[in-house]
Amino acid sequence: MPFFHHSIPVRWLALLCLLPADLAAAEEGFDGRRLFPSVTWISLDELHARLDSVELVDVRSNYEYETLHIADAQNFPLGERDFGNQVRALRAASHKPIVFYCNGRSCMKSYEAVLTAQKEGVQDVLSYDAGVFDWVKRFPAQSVMLGESPVDPARLIDKERFAAHSLTPAAFEQRIGAGAIVLDIRDQYQQEGTTLFPAVQTSVPLDNKALKRYVEQAKRENKTLLIYDAGGQQVRWLQYYLEAEHVPAYFFMQGGAKGYYDSMIADLVGSKH
Repeated sequence: MPFFHHSIPVRWLALLCLLPADLAAAEEGFDGRRLFPSVTWISLDELHARLDSVELVDVRSNYEYETLHIADAQNFPLGERDFGNQVRALRAASHKPIVFYCNGRSCMKSYEAVLTAQKEGVQDVLSYDAGVFDWVKRFPAQSVMLGESPVDPARLIDKERFAAHSLTPAAFEQRIGAGAIVLDIRDQYQQEGTTLFPAVQTSVPLDNKALKRYVEQAKRENKTLLIYDAGGQQVRWLQYYLEAEHVPAYFFMQGGAKGYYDSMIADLVGSKH
């Protein structure tokens, strides 16, 4: 017997033929859905509709969370040792579905959080994989930036704005002088006893309260802040704080300390040829 009845309108059959392409288009940009096929995901609109009936968990670092997050989300950083304990405690306190999220479509942490939770024996867990940026653009009133809500989506920093404050390691080093304040925001484990600019830099944790004194000094003395991290990623979140504080001049090192060492190796290799 044929799959479809002869009375089905031809236009419906045309739509059925398009379904695979439409489904593929719907998955575009969500590589995690292919890489983690066993993980159940929830869409942006569905999460918004069900927001009061789920437990929402931000699995990014605490600094990222404090900079920008979805309102009422809890913060369980995936990389911390007690992540499993936190998820189990949440399940013991609530029978609502648990939804994990991170930065965006290319971030795999929300999928990994689901798998980790399941290994801990916690079920009914999902990934909201569109991430915090898509959420803020659509629902700014239910978003928090640096402790304030609603969030103006215009304050979201795009790649171009970040690039405008990024310098190559060589250009970064050339800027060091009396008119600059150099800050190393790597933690003690990332530093591993190494300092790029020992005579002029200050090591300070990635914490806005700790950074405030240097931000105020830069504004008061009209100096440029030169800041580097381990790999060029953490400074992306620091930029929100610097913009909120209206720092007139600041730059980051492209690739962070890793980028600096990579450039040194490239120069050594180039000098041998």
